Amino acid sequence: MDRVAADNMGMLATLINAIALQDFLEKDNLPSRVMSAVRLEAMAETYVRRKALNHLEKGRILIFAAGTGNPFFTTDTAASLRAIEIGADAILKGTKVDGIYDSDPMHNKSAIRYDKVSFMEVIEKNLRVMDSTAVTLCRENDIPIIVFKLLEEGNLRKIVTGKKIGTYVGG
Repeated sequence: MDRVAADNMGMLATLINAIALQDFLEKDNLPSRVMSAVRLEAMAETYVRRKALNHLEKGRILIFAAGTGNPFFTTDTAASLRAIEIGADAILKGTKVDGIYDSDPMHNKSAIRYDKVSFMEVIEKNLRVMDSTAVTLCRENDIPIIVFKLLEEGNLRKIVTGKKIGTYVGG
């Protein structure tokens, strides 16, 4: 498949996931907003930094969708860019596993889980948390990444309310 077409489809998929996440959060009385890099006003607000900051001031959870709106940029890089733009305290990365491991725990039962790891370790050990551009942006701007198991009962509430779960990536 053409890379541009595939990336556009991927950006739309992130919007679908963002709308589902927003619905989940709001059913739990956690006010949130979906902001999209691609204009789809019927489903999400178009990302504008000042609007995002205004939502944060009002205590809303922001869910960024559609990456940067450009092909060839990963959603990880987009998340890092948005985090820098809004002055985020951290990036919360929900995954299938409960943190970062030295190898894939789905294939290696002996994989060792890290509670904390540095940005450089992520890059040097190729831990595949996020792409290297995203990790480097976070490192350069001192924005930690917290990797946690998204689909474990109660984890989403725990992570957005500041509970310590998963693996912390920082300086």
